[in-house]
Amino acid sequence: MRLMAVLSCYCYKPVRRVSLPPASKLAPKASASVDNFSLQNEFKSRILATGPIPVAAYMKQVLTNPAGGYYMNEADVFGSKGDFVTSPEIGQIFGELVAAWCLNEWTKFGRPTPYQLIELGPGKGTMMRDVLRVFRRLGASEGLSVHLVEMSEHLSEVQAELLCRSSEECADKAYYRAGVTRAGTKVFWYRHLEDVPAGFSIVLAHEFFDALPIHKFQKQENVWKEVLVDVDSDNKDKLRFVLSKAETPMLKLVLNNYPELVKDRDHIEISLDSESIIRQIAQRFNATGGFALVVDYGHTGEKGDTFRAFKNHKLHDPLEEPGSADLTADVDFSLLNRFCENTGQIFTMGPIDQGSFLEMAGAKDRLEVLLANAKSEEERHRLSDGYKMLTERDQMGSRFKFFALFPKELESFFKSRSQAEG
Repeated sequence: MRLMAVLSCYCYKPVRRVSLPPASKLAPKASASVDNFSLQNEFKSRILATGPIPVAAYMKQVLTNPAGGYYMNEADVFGSKGDFVTSPEIGQIFGELVAAWCLNEWTKFGRPTPYQLIELGPGKGTMMRDVLRVFRRLGASEGLSVHLVEMSEHLSEVQAELLCRSSEECADKAYYRAGVTRAGTKVFWYRHLEDVPAGFSIVLAHEFFDALPIHKFQKQENVWKEVLVDVDSDNKDKLRFVLSKAETPMLKLVLNNYPELVKDRDHIEISLDSESIIRQIAQRFNATGGFALVVDYGHTGEKGDTFRAFKNHKLHDPLEEPGSADLTADVDFSLLNRFCENTGQIFTMGPIDQGSFLEMAGAKDRLEVLLANAKSEEERHRLSDGYKMLTERDQMGSRFKFFALFPKELESFFKSRSQAEG
């Protein structure tokens, strides 16, 4: 697959990564009485009242609690000043080649219009900005609308600042914010995927599934137990992991529904929220058509315990100061593929390594053109270093995977075409 032909008429000017305004520069929010709110105390009270809680319940509250959730506060969690860096922030090549791939697949469907770009968890909006720029330059903006699924109102403001010439909050609508880009493309924000209207959809999910809550299960003396979060009996101000004393409802569901997945493992992490999202995508494809691209770090079943936290680009105790650090778990693509198969409406391609995808899509050729147009040695070093980080195996090249989803009825067409293309 070589996609540089798609970009042959595209302006090859290197794009500067623009620093977004800090929270203090955005429109002020009405003050809320959360100064004394503590997720730690909330968990302690809940656990002492009802007993240990699943990791999924803990993870969901830590990341999305309206008062103290990690993604709900106004700190800049992305980039060099945040807790982690994502591929789109490193360089424009990533988003441009994702856009080229989308346009290539959209063409196979006959370039249907109207159509919509849906991004799940858009971060700062950097990838969508790069994607929209390519769509616009290649004349693919006609009939296009953008739909962003974002839980955090603060992040929606950050995204709107980057993507739109104007935006406004909306009440009594399925969407809570609406805007328009400088090129005239309409953009809408939603809290849930099911609120996005029907229509032919290109769904993008970059570092989205790794942040969805997981249930953790561990085998102890050949018996499966669920990993739970409890108050530390030796220090009531701390939390700790414990194993369930009896079979929990979630453990029973997993053992009954996925016996082959636990057969040769002693630890497994399962996100039922991921299964729900896959079902919604399948229903959307079945009703109005479309395709999806999932990009995330993960594995194909060979890993067990991957649940961890990041703070200031370093590993952090996931049970310490809940809400102050990002919680994540590697995506199990074998399980994600199983969810797709279970719908009976999706067939998948991949996963393949990020480095392989970008190289096959023409990343090296694109880099050479950008280097030729760079205005300074500093810019050339930045482009080269970013390319290495995105593609080399010892950096992001093998750790991140690309995984594509298509309507089941097109499986024979896509497979025969892939074989014909070699």
